Amino acid sequence: QVQLVESGGGLVQAGGSLRLSCAASGRTFSSYAMGWFRPAPGKERESVGAIGWSGGRTYYADSVKGRFTISRYNAKNTGYLQMNSLKPEDTAVYYCAADPYGYSLHPDPAPHEYSYWGQGTQVTVSS
Repeated sequence: QVQLVESGGGLVQAGGSLRLSCAASGRTFSSYAMGWFRPAPGKERESVGAIGWSGGRTYYADSVKGRFTISRYNAKNTGYLQMNSLKPEDTAVYYCAADPYGYSLHPDPAPHEYSYWGQGTQVTVSS
């Protein structure tokens, strides 16, 4: 069982940066894959990034590749999404998710491949 709480969202100007954090509680977080999602046109949610349990495997949506970096610090039970060169179209509620089974470790993972979700944190990018 894992509980996730996102933080770090806010209002930023285009071209700016934010770092989102996902604090996890639970005895086995370090062995879970994790990811970040946001709503997208025609989809309930789209994956913006995914990472394996050790951090060695990462995947990114084409729309954020080169701008966003997903990472984790397992000793602190925390995942991160570093967002640079932000654009107004990045405005969204961002959710973190945890996957105990590794089903999500491929490009563009689907929401149903994750078992646990945070409540979301709002990111707003002004033009």
